Amino acid sequence: QVQLVESGGGLVQPGGSLRLSCAASGRIFSINAMGWYRQAPGKERELVAVINSGGSTTYVDSVRGRFTISRDSWMNVVYLQMNSLKPEDTAVYYCDAWVVTIPGGSDFRFWGQGTQVTVSS
Repeated sequence: QVQLVESGGGLVQPGGSLRLSCAASGRIFSINAMGWYRQAPGKERELVAVINSGGSTTYVDSVRGRFTISRDSWMNVVYLQMNSLKPEDTAVYYCDAWVVTIPGGSDFRFWGQGTQVTVSS
C-alpha cells in the first residue's frame, strides 16, 4: 500500500558525513510527520529526528547540532544529513512516515526496511 525505501548508508570514518534519504511511494494522499530512528546492536530503537508537515523539527540530544532532518514534501522524501559522525552513531537507521491514504482519513504509520550506518576507522 505504502512503501518507504531508505538509501545512503555505509561505512564512514569518525568525523565524516553521510546523507540518508527515504522515499515514500504508493497510495499517498498526504504525509504528516516523517522521522528517522536508529537501532544499535543490543539496544532498543530510538528516535533520532522528526519533522512535521509544517517543517518543525525535533532531535534527540545526542545528535542535535550534528544532524539535520529535512523533507521534500512534493516528492515525499525525507533526508537526514549527518555530520561529525561518531562511532556511537553506528546503527541501523529506519525512516517512518505517518501517511493519510484517503481524503479525510486517519494517518497510519509505515516503516522503511532500514539502512546500516557504520562509523569506524
